[in-house]
Amino acid sequence: MSPKPEDQIDPRVIDIYKLAVEMADRVSARRAVANAFFLTVNTTLVAVVGLSATNPHSTLRFIAVCAAGVAVSMCWLLLLRVYRRLNAAKFAVINKIEADHLPIRPYTDEWSELMPAGADGARLRDRLGKMFRELGNVERIVPVVFGALYIVLLVDRLCT
Repeated sequence: MSPKPEDQIDPRVIDIYKLAVEMADRVSARRAVANAFFLTVNTTLVAVVGLSATNPHSTLRFIAVCAAGVAVSMCWLLLLRVYRRLNAAKFAVINKIEADHLPIRPYTDEWSELMPAGADGARLRDRLGKMFRELGNVERIVPVVFGALYIVLLVDRLCT
């Protein structure tokens, strides 16, 4: 289906498009807030683990906090996966609305600009694709690092 001329666009489609874009932005904002929340919780738990490490009689507290830290880190990682999938679905819908109903496609065109075609474009596309994957990997690595830290600290405490 080719896009309709601007004067023939159903206003309901425009309203749905605006709503879809707003919802995608909200998901991204909620994802950032969730990251800040989980980072704060993990930082607090690491501080509690550090305080518990100085007291040899706090083994049970130490174990409980480390177990909580692993659980929080796993929840963070799972939530990031949900947000990533949700945003991917929302942008697929936005791109479909643009392709089928709108004379311009700002989100689709933005990615075309970021990932141009052609020989030079292929190299740039590869570099940008790698960069975007790396940004996503960084976001996923942080909860894994916290989870691993809690496990290492717990194993160290139980083995000494």
